[in-house]
Amino acid sequence: MPVIICMLRGVNVGGRNKIKMDELKKLCLSLKFKTPQTFIQSGNVVFCADEKDMAKLAKRIEEALEKKFGFRPGVVLRTFADLQGVIAKNPFAGRKGIEPGKLLVNFLADDPGKEARKQAQAIETGPDEMHLIGREAYIYFPDGQGRSKLPWAKIERTLGTFGTGRNWNSVTKCWQWPKRWKARGSSTSLRQRLSCSGCISCDIAQTLRAAPGS
Repeated sequence: MPVIICMLRGVNVGGRNKIKMDELKKLCLSLKFKTPQTFIQSGNVVFCADEKDMAKLAKRIEEALEKKFGFRPGVVLRTFADLQGVIAKNPFAGRKGIEPGKLLVNFLADDPGKEARKQAQAIETGPDEMHLIGREAYIYFPDGQGRSKLPWAKIERTLGTFGTGRNWNSVTKCWQWPKRWKARGSSTSLRQRLSCSGCISCDIAQTLRAAPGS
């Protein structure tokens, strides 16, 4: 049973589209997901689920959110294997002077395709630096995101899909728990734990329960 990171777009921002994390956890339980654990108030939840069709699963979650809370935030899903790939492909890795808090990963709902990525990459981004790799947009804001004039709405239209952003600190923290588990030296392989239907639950709960927003 795969472990899935579910990221909601535009919730609990500026006092709008409020979703309490305990309510989000209850919603996931009602959808029969195993051991849902929330992470940070911006709408991140980790759970185990049998569904292999991520597009179908995202739509199911969106519909449930709309029914429960009266609005429909975009839902972006990644497996832990996906997230590991995102970290491995970071184009800013190894560069001096990169501040993790100024590096944003926009997780796209769908793969926009090579041509759309090429067109979006050609859009002027000013002092900000953007790299489009697969379903992710890596963006570095040297002056901070608050001062940025990056035309993300235009970029998103060009890509033909929506995304939701998480800074690099949040991305790496989401991957911390399996690394911590591996460090404990269990005789069971990490690959087995990440695909197990039962034993993974305790590790998710133990590691994420202490995280902000859990």
